[in-house]
Amino acid sequence: MKILQREVKCSWLSIAIYLGLMAALCSLGFWQLNRAEQKKAFLAQQRAAISAAVLDLNQQALGADISTYRYQNIQVSGHYDDAHQFLLDNQMMEGKPGYMVLSPFLIDGEQRAVLVNRGWLPLGINRQTLPDISIHSPVMHILGRINQFPGVGIKLAGAEIPTAGWPAVVQVINSQILAAKLSYDLYDFQIELDAKETEGYKRQWQISTTIPPEKHQAYAVQWFGLALTLTALFFWITIRKTQ
Repeated sequence: MKILQREVKCSWLSIAIYLGLMAALCSLGFWQLNRAEQKKAFLAQQRAAISAAVLDLNQQALGADISTYRYQNIQVSGHYDDAHQFLLDNQMMEGKPGYMVLSPFLIDGEQRAVLVNRGWLPLGINRQTLPDISIHSPVMHILGRINQFPGVGIKLAGAEIPTAGWPAVVQVINSQILAAKLSYDLYDFQIELDAKETEGYKRQWQISTTIPPEKHQAYAVQWFGLALTLTALFFWITIRKTQ
């Protein structure tokens, strides 16, 4: 077959392979664009949660699914269980290893507590010497924001089991296991202590998304670019100038 004095030489198999690869590359590109829109919606939802009215945990019990409340500001009255606190191990900040301090806050009028993330502390001389996380002044009311517990990339067997004694060191938060150690119920989320609150450590709370929308869009451009390159190569290989 000739097109504009150029001869087209290709088999049905090569056409099928080309069309299959094109479909796959374009599908990946559109999937990344869809993920970008989802991330934009997620971030918009979280910004709306931050600007929403402050929840009162003493007045409103939250269910197991906190996705609709994530990043929303919350207040609660009660007191810390100073004698029973947790150190979440393997937490990095500014390239340094350390702990997140998670302190149970017993809610007034309930037999239940919520874990308050009081911030980050650096690792000491060694892991046998734990930092002093005592609460030095009585706290009857706190303000913070709702978030899920910090995740881990690879979960090792037994990582959710806290060490004996107090403060207890743990690598993965499982609220049911920690509640069993405390002998009272825990909410299945944390309150990240507001930066203005006392009895806290280094706090740099952010809206968390592993891959921002802009990166998904960049990935989409790459997939569409590969599709364009594939098309150019296909026509360059299959079309020859007539002698």
